[in-house]
Amino acid sequence: MKGTQNAYIRMDDLSVGYNGKALIRDICIDIRKGEIVTLIGPNGAGKSTILKSITRQLALIKGRVLFEDKNLHSMSARDLSQKMAVVLTERLKTDLLTCYDIVASGRYPYTGKLGLLTEEDERMVDEAMAVVHATELGPRDFNAISDGQRQRVLLARAICQDPEIIILDEPTSFLDIRYKLELLSILRNMAKKKGITVIMSLHEIDLAEKISDKIICVKGDRIYRYGVPEDIFEEEAIRELYSIDNGFFDPLFGSIELPAPTGKGWTNDPEKAETEAASEEAEDADAEEIQPVFVISSGGTGIPVYRKLQKRNIPFIAGILYPNDIDYQLARLLATEVITTPAFEEIEGPAFARAEEMVRTCSRVIFAEFPIGTMNRRIRELVELAEKEGKLEIVRGL
Repeated sequence: MKGTQNAYIRMDDLSVGYNGKALIRDICIDIRKGEIVTLIGPNGAGKSTILKSITRQLALIKGRVLFEDKNLHSMSARDLSQKMAVVLTERLKTDLLTCYDIVASGRYPYTGKLGLLTEEDERMVDEAMAVVHATELGPRDFNAISDGQRQRVLLARAICQDPEIIILDEPTSFLDIRYKLELLSILRNMAKKKGITVIMSLHEIDLAEKISDKIICVKGDRIYRYGVPEDIFEEEAIRELYSIDNGFFDPLFGSIELPAPTGKGWTNDPEKAETEAASEEAEDADAEEIQPVFVISSGGTGIPVYRKLQKRNIPFIAGILYPNDIDYQLARLLATEVITTPAFEEIEGPAFARAEEMVRTCSRVIFAEFPIGTMNRRIRELVELAEKEGKLEIVRGL
């Protein structure tokens, strides 16, 4: 993506690396003012290397970083510090500095030679600490607080620096879920209300999908993909980016899913199943775990059932589902088989016949209760058949 109009930051044919050796080459990316751009990719791919290069902590191997068409690497340190705030993962070397001192250092680009804070500077320090809920940390030794608290203090320092660009390397590391959400909300407000451009790396791809305007995928010696989240967070794209072979990425839920349950070698081959059943007759305690379960659900009622069966490694068949049903989105990843019928139509004969077969052959039938109306009325027949077969279990409460 090169030469975009209204580019605020431009990485122009950038090559980055260490000791004169390029790790990632030919980076051509334009970023607009007020955008949140997130780097994702496997560990060691070079996300931190890119961030360190555009913040001048590493020398560029090739190319330029332009900020409003000015070469970032030709700006004075003072001018750059008034434009850009940086929060990286390296530990600060501090001796006898309080958290307040650390945050206050964000105002130094604006103070005189003596580094004295004005009343306005002190007000901005106090406000920044309040925003990240770190006011009570002010008098404490920076080296004596937790990693999560340090992260909040460093973000406060960046905020009171009043930058136009903020660069963060894994800012949600060491934070519990409450502070992850608060930090990202702060960054979103900074970007959308103040027009601050945010460039960061994240491990949590579900959060990256939700907060980012653009995503940079880093893998190999080139940028793997770059674009809006809707184009990046596809099942196959994330599988290839992270080389996932032991689970799935679900783009609908933005979640990583464990592999489908296997049931200790359960097979859908009737003849093989009969042979295995004879050899396992003495293992009655494990028999239920080996046998498949038929789950009848709709509208999200099946999701907790699927996950429970997955945790117990019990294979299951799901149905009868419409392809636009939210249960279908997860069932297609976790179920041994999904019985479907066309959306907005009455249940078809072949789908119903297959579901009847599953009621008769599966070890048990779980009905994750949901409303039955005109279009799906034949579900009631399946439930009645399961009850007649003595296999029905009803799950209520959703």
